[in-house]
Amino acid sequence: MMPMKQAMLKKTAVSYFWITVGSILYAIGFDWFYTPNLIGFGGITGVGQVVNAYLPVIPIGAFVFVLNIPLFILGWKYIGGHLLVSSLYSMVLSSAAVDVLALIHYEPMDQMLAAVCGGAMIGLALGIIFAQGATTGGTDLIARLVKLKLPWASMGKLLLVVDMAVILLVAVAFGNITTALYGIIAQVVSAYVTDAVLYGLDTAKVAYIISNFDREISEAIVQRMDRGVTILKGEGAYSGDKKRVLMCAFKQKEIVSLKELIFDVDPNAFIIVCNAHEVTGNGFKTYQKNEI
Repeated sequence: MMPMKQAMLKKTAVSYFWITVGSILYAIGFDWFYTPNLIGFGGITGVGQVVNAYLPVIPIGAFVFVLNIPLFILGWKYIGGHLLVSSLYSMVLSSAAVDVLALIHYEPMDQMLAAVCGGAMIGLALGIIFAQGATTGGTDLIARLVKLKLPWASMGKLLLVVDMAVILLVAVAFGNITTALYGIIAQVVSAYVTDAVLYGLDTAKVAYIISNFDREISEAIVQRMDRGVTILKGEGAYSGDKKRVLMCAFKQKEIVSLKELIFDVDPNAFIIVCNAHEVTGNGFKTYQKNEI
C-alpha cells in the first residue's frame, strides 16, 4: 500500500511541476511578445487587455482571476475536482506571474516575429498544461467544457474558434486592425503548437507487410519486438493468389528495428508504413474517459 501511495505522490508532484513550467511560460509569452507589441490576445486575458487599456489601474492578472470564478464553478460541476484544483493552481500562478513579470520592461520587436514566437510559446505552455489535465482557466476552461460535447474536436481548434471574437474586440480597444491580424496569426500558431504537443507527440506507425514468409516474420515481431501482429486476408489483383497481410502497430523509434527484422527474414518483402495517431491498447496509451 505504501509504495502505491508514494507512486501517486510522485506522479502528482511531477504533474504539478509541469503545470508550473507551463504557467510560467504562459506568462513570459504574454508579457514579452504580446503586450509590448500590441498583439491581440484571445480569451479572458484578451478581455483583460481591453479593460487594462481603458482602466490601467486594473491589473490584467487580477481581472482574469475574478472573471474565472464562475467558470471554475462550472468546471467543478461537469468535469470534477481534479481539474478544478489543478486549473485553479495554474490560473493563480499564471495570473500572478503575468502581473509580476509585467514589471520588467520589454522592448518592442517586429510584430510578425512577436506573433509567431509568442504564439508558439503560448501554444507550448498550453499544451504542457492541458497534458497534465489542467487549464489556465478562461476560454481554456470553456474549450475543455465544450470538448465534453464535441469529443472529436482538438483543443487547439476549439480555442482558435472561441478566441477569435475576443481578438477583434482587442483590436477595437487598441484602435488598430493590425493588432487583430497579428493576433489571429499568433492564435493560429498557438493552436497548431498546442495540438502538436497534445497529439503530435502521440504518433505511432502502422505497417502492412506482404511476404511469402509471413509466418516467420510475424513470429519474429512478436518474440523479438514484443508487438502484436494481426493477419488480414488478401488476394493479388493480377495473379489471383491468396495473400496473408500482416498488420502491426509500433512506436516511431522502432521503425528501423522492424525493417531490419523483416528484411532479414525476407529481402523481397513488400511493406507499407503509415502514420497513426492516438493508438490505444496494450503497449500504447490506455483509454481515459473525457480525455483531451
